Amino acid sequence: MWSTISNIGDAALTLPIAVMCAVWLMLSDRRLAVRWIALLAAGMALVGITKILYAGCGIQISAIGFRVISGHTTLSTAVWTVAFALLFRAMGGNARLGACVGLLAGLITAVARVFDHAHAIPEVVAGWFLGAAVAALFVGAFTRSEIKLYRPSIAAVGLLFVTTVAYGHHAPFQALIEHYSPGLCARVLSNL
Repeated sequence: MWSTISNIGDAALTLPIAVMCAVWLMLSDRRLAVRWIALLAAGMALVGITKILYAGCGIQISAIGFRVISGHTTLSTAVWTVAFALLFRAMGGNARLGACVGLLAGLITAVARVFDHAHAIPEVVAGWFLGAAVAALFVGAFTRSEIKLYRPSIAAVGLLFVTTVAYGHHAPFQALIEHYSPGLCARVLSNL
């Protein structure tokens, strides 16, 4: 059951949804689209750095059980928060209420990752806060803007379609990180 729940944070689902949100925003306001892409990329870069440092260099904070920032939790929190904020506003509702629904989806993902034994509590807490920060920096700008979202019903159908098709698939990022990180860390450390 926990694996089924944590699938809502897998990059194979959340990244296509993030792209759909970016396209929707690009058709509505380019600056907000660029802001969304940049914030999500920065958040995922932090996750990636911790995963490379752990998988390749063995760096961790064992005193608190912290190895890496949970990518599932970060993506789930950031992407669902933004997607729901956009959808709620497009339906004439409050974007902040939609954001709260997304933050709850991220929290549920975090709990699932712990009970699925994929992460320790400090790792999902870090992931939730990172995803919430990414989302908050975007949603704050979005709620202050007066943009009219482009064709909300088409975007909603597109998001539903992507969710239906992508749910349950798994992105290969973890395997790639585990494969390439040792060589990357060895090269970096040999240059120091």
